Amino acid sequence: MIVTTTGMPGTTAAGTPDPDEALSTRLRDLALVDLDALTVGARDTHELLATFADDVADALREARTRIAALRSALGGADPLNILDLPARQRASDAGAAGAQRVREKLGTHADAARSLARLSELAASLTPKLFEADRRR
Repeated sequence: MIVTTTGMPGTTAAGTPDPDEALSTRLRDLALVDLDALTVGARDTHELLATFADDVADALREARTRIAALRSALGGADPLNILDLPARQRASDAGAAGAQRVREKLGTHADAARSLARLSELAASLTPKLFEADRRR
C-alpha cells in the first residue's frame, strides 16, 4: 500500500498550520544572503558582518531549541508494542480504542520527524554562512 499526502505550504500532513514555518522561512532567508553582495559599498563591513553573524547565530539557536524539542517528541514508548499483544486482545473493543491511539501517536511521530528533518537541513545549509561571516569579521 502506498500512501501519499498533499497539503498547502505551511501546513502539516494533518492540515494544521505548521508551527515551524516562521523559523523555516527565517533560516531559508538568511541562507540566501551573499556576503559579498551584503558588504559591497558598505562603509563599515565589520559591523554589518557582525550583525549578520549575530542574526544567524540567533536563528540557529532557535532552531537548536526546536530540534531538541522535536527529538524528544520522538521518544517514549514504542507505539507498535501492540504487536506483542495476543490477537484476541487487539480484536477486543479496548483494542479498537488502542488502535486509534497508536495511529495518532505514529502520526505525531511522522509530523515531528518531517519537521526535524526540514529544520536540520535548513540549519545545515546556514551553518557555513556563520563560519564565513565570523572569518570575515
